[in-house]
Amino acid sequence: MHPKEKLQDDLKTAMKAGDTERRHVLRQLMAAIKQVEKDEQRDLSPEDAIGVLMSEAKKWREEIEELEKAGRTDTIEEKQRELAIIEGYLPQQLDRAALEALVKEAIAEVGATTPRDMGNVMKALMPRVKGQADGKLVNQIVRELLS
Repeated sequence: MHPKEKLQDDLKTAMKAGDTERRHVLRQLMAAIKQVEKDEQRDLSPEDAIGVLMSEAKKWREEIEELEKAGRTDTIEEKQRELAIIEGYLPQQLDRAALEALVKEAIAEVGATTPRDMGNVMKALMPRVKGQADGKLVNQIVRELLS
């Protein structure tokens, strides 16, 4: 099922159940997908829709970080619940051990030995982990293994 259709079905269910928090998040996700479709003047493929959902999850994570820096503990819990709803629509994320194994493969594949080779490693690695890992975490692991 296309992620857009799943979101629409779940939105209807949340509205019937009176789940305002879930309804709010799903509406924002639908709006984000529709905005990209409007901007690009095409229907998004399932992979592209997942990409939009990933970018929305990233925005939520960044917002949570900013709230933590500001000491807004009252709002952090709400945003974390909303992020959990978004993550329910994303593919299963790779854990750190699996990411490290993929990074080691990519390093061996491109023959990287120094941090200068990081760009080549990332270029080889990112298509493999697209939708399954946060770019910041991948970048951090590559830096650690090349240092």
